Amino acid sequence: MVRAGIFGISGYAGRKLVEILLLHPEVKITCGFVAPDEPEMPLSQMHPRISKTIDIFCYNKVDWKLVEKNCDIVFLALPHVVSMSFVPQILSLGKKVIDLSADYRFSDALIYEKWYQKHSSPELLSQAVYGLPEINRKEIAKASLIANPGCYPTSALLGMMPIAKKNLISGRVIVNSLSGFTGAGRKPDVTLLFAEGNENSRAYKIGQHRHQPEIQHILEKSGCRVDVTFVPHLIPVNCGILTTMYVNLAEDIDEKQLQQMYTGFYSNEPFVRVMDYGCSPEIKNIVGTNFCDIGIRKIDSRLFVIVTAIDNLIKGASGQAVQNMNIMMGFEETLPFYST
Repeated sequence: MVRAGIFGISGYAGRKLVEILLLHPEVKITCGFVAPDEPEMPLSQMHPRISKTIDIFCYNKVDWKLVEKNCDIVFLALPHVVSMSFVPQILSLGKKVIDLSADYRFSDALIYEKWYQKHSSPELLSQAVYGLPEINRKEIAKASLIANPGCYPTSALLGMMPIAKKNLISGRVIVNSLSGFTGAGRKPDVTLLFAEGNENSRAYKIGQHRHQPEIQHILEKSGCRVDVTFVPHLIPVNCGILTTMYVNLAEDIDEKQLQQMYTGFYSNEPFVRVMDYGCSPEIKNIVGTNFCDIGIRKIDSRLFVIVTAIDNLIKGASGQAVQNMNIMMGFEETLPFYST
């Protein structure tokens, strides 16, 4: 039985981690921590949904002796720039780390510092593995530090990776994403109030969102040098991301070849579902699951449109983190979502 600790257990991603791990036959949640300005309390009081299933006490100050004694792996469901203050200490205790923030997603510290702030442990960036199992499964299996991908990048990268790996993308890629409100986290924000978001939709941080360089960085590491323009939108749902990518193909490839390229690339992937040619994914079909649904359509000799759908809290965060843990620990990759 693997013993898991969760830092940031009170947030949306932390809560979703609890719900998923409680169903996992090989994992026991042994400790949880909240932010210093949050009250300490039993987990069942914090998340009444899981009452009578587990009842650990959650502290607002890290007890390193507790982590050392009771954890084999630690999930960091913390804000960006906060995670890196804990990672070196956890690794020094010999524990595995899955970080859901952006702190270790970039192998180049200068990119991170441009979009976030100066990195406090840049020496660990080369050790971290980007936790997208569909492209890095072998590296994840050997890693001690996983940088769990962002929700938007997960939806975009899974959509483009089959053609990116073959260097078939030319020029600029336009990525347009629609997301539910849980993607913004639980911090108070007037723009996230019910009266502001209900029956409304808006674009935000056009070309300035921090996930834009992440998408571009991972595409470039895969051998595909392109420019990315990313436009995220909020839509009045709790969970779910629908992403549409507009790609100029480097060569004229017919529809049948493109469909075969996608079905072949993901043929052995347990959480990617390639739809029939011309069909479009829907958010309602992936909410509450760890699946990514992908649909494609070629518009003319060069313009190619890809649409993906994921649950931002599951495949876009906590579910993917558990998938990464399964690979690291040698468990069946689909636990506890389904058994193969």
